[in-house]
Amino acid sequence: MSFFIANAFADGEAASPAAAGSWVNLALMGGAFAFMYFIMIRPQRKRQKELEALLASLGKGDEVVLNSGMLGRVLELDGAYVTLDVGDNVKLKFQKQAVVAVLPKGTIKSI
Repeated sequence: MSFFIANAFADGEAASPAAAGSWVNLALMGGAFAFMYFIMIRPQRKRQKELEALLASLGKGDEVVLNSGMLGRVLELDGAYVTLDVGDNVKLKFQKQAVVAVLPKGTIKSI
């Protein structure tokens, strides 16, 4: 039951090991948070910033890959939407968030 309620000691020296134990617990919690931050949170934020930069740099004529695997050339940019030319006069409109990568020029012709 000493986990929830600290023991009361009459001697001042006996109380110091309990205080040292609480610092160890606090250090472990801080270490666990730092581990989670560097392993999970930080890489995800980095990927998110890279994707935002990619979407902001989209322009007419860029060849892109969508998250569905579809390839197309950007014809128009309308706010949150992008119109792609995906084949013989086939124009499709998608959300910008569907764009995953920008391909080098001429990639679609070579496929």
